Amino acid sequence: MKISLLAVFSFFFLCSFAQFKNIKLAEQTDDAYPPVEPSIAINKKNPKNIVVGMALNRVVTTTDGGETWNETKLTSPLGVYGDPAVIANYKGEVFYFHLADPSGKGRSDDAWLDRIVCQISINEGALWSEGASIGNNPPADQDKAWPAVHPKKNFICTTWTQFDKYGSDSPSCQSNIMFSKSGSGNRWSKPVQINQNPGDCIDDDNTAMGAVPAVSSEGKIFVAWANQGNIYFDRSYDEGTNWLASDLLIAKQEGGWSMSVPGLERCNGLPVLAVNNTFTRYRGLLYVVWADQRNGTDDTDIWLIRSSNRGDSWTKPVRVNKDEPGTHQFMPWIAIDETTGHVFIVYYDRRNYEDLQTDVYLAYSSDGGDSFTDAKISESPFIPDSKKFFGDYTNISAHGGIITPVWTRMDKGRTSVWTTVIKDVDLIKNDPIRDKALQKPK
Repeated sequence: MKISLLAVFSFFFLCSFAQFKNIKLAEQTDDAYPPVEPSIAINKKNPKNIVVGMALNRVVTTTDGGETWNETKLTSPLGVYGDPAVIANYKGEVFYFHLADPSGKGRSDDAWLDRIVCQISINEGALWSEGASIGNNPPADQDKAWPAVHPKKNFICTTWTQFDKYGSDSPSCQSNIMFSKSGSGNRWSKPVQINQNPGDCIDDDNTAMGAVPAVSSEGKIFVAWANQGNIYFDRSYDEGTNWLASDLLIAKQEGGWSMSVPGLERCNGLPVLAVNNTFTRYRGLLYVVWADQRNGTDDTDIWLIRSSNRGDSWTKPVRVNKDEPGTHQFMPWIAIDETTGHVFIVYYDRRNYEDLQTDVYLAYSSDGGDSFTDAKISESPFIPDSKKFFGDYTNISAHGGIITPVWTRMDKGRTSVWTTVIKDVDLIKNDPIRDKALQKPK
């Protein structure tokens, strides 16, 4: 009888964290580039409108909260060559950043990666502008941009890596972190270099890479990136005109950002920065999340640090994943719901297996990141193939109590992109911390 009751209890406990409906947004076909590296944004003016970008040039949208989806292809005279980064502002505008390929010849032409491109949609992702040029500085190459928007003024900014020559192993070749901003997304300021410590151009651990900006409600801009086993931080208090005189080293990334994880052609643990702009007691907190292998090459983990004083000091790294040591968790991304202050981190996870089977997990916090609960959100595991490109990142968006993680999976060497639309009330129930968290700061 005790065994039966235990089984029943376990069943209902698992049902309380029942698998969320996984939605396939795209799958690989023989006539197109495999879908990888998805980026997602909830339209803050109309949260039922969700826009997803994925390499190389796909756009998938919904206007009914995820019940139905429509796919289109992004085009631009400047070329569309992957590394999508999608973000929305409070006016209902959606911005799609990507790499350039103006000749259409890809790596075989020197014009490849000659700039960053920003395309804008004012009609919920149905139509897009031709694209604005950012950072064109030949013969330098521009790579891996990420944007942020001002929560009030709606100005937009982006950071990225400029290579003297992408992939070069010359000791004199440098990679640096660049910044530009725009009032509308159509015209962009002259880029400025914000780092003092350059990296190499190999696109590996010693390359300055993965810059992600965040903008506070007061207009202060914060940026974090990785280089040479360190995570660096910079900030501007005048909307990007002036920056700190030297990079702030805020954490060690043991083993570097380019890691070896079985089954993946490559795997990065690049840092992601977020700021809490809510009217809660956690307003102003900065968060940086990343992955590294400080506990060994057979034990990749997700780490989080926080700052309550605009980056002057940071907490010690906290391990986000709650599994036993000895498994791999990798490619995290963080989002904060600016209506609740809840923090969400999505990542890949192998805690349940002894082989290459991989799940997707969501860690969430209703107390500003003091504690996290994690839950498996993928309906079934997948097994990646190291001979096939899997992409470099996941992504997640959260707004108005809705959370939309997005990820790539691989089955028999073929990729597909998936999401799930989650209500935070289904994650955070009967939580005594929740009401306390929603108190406005004194």
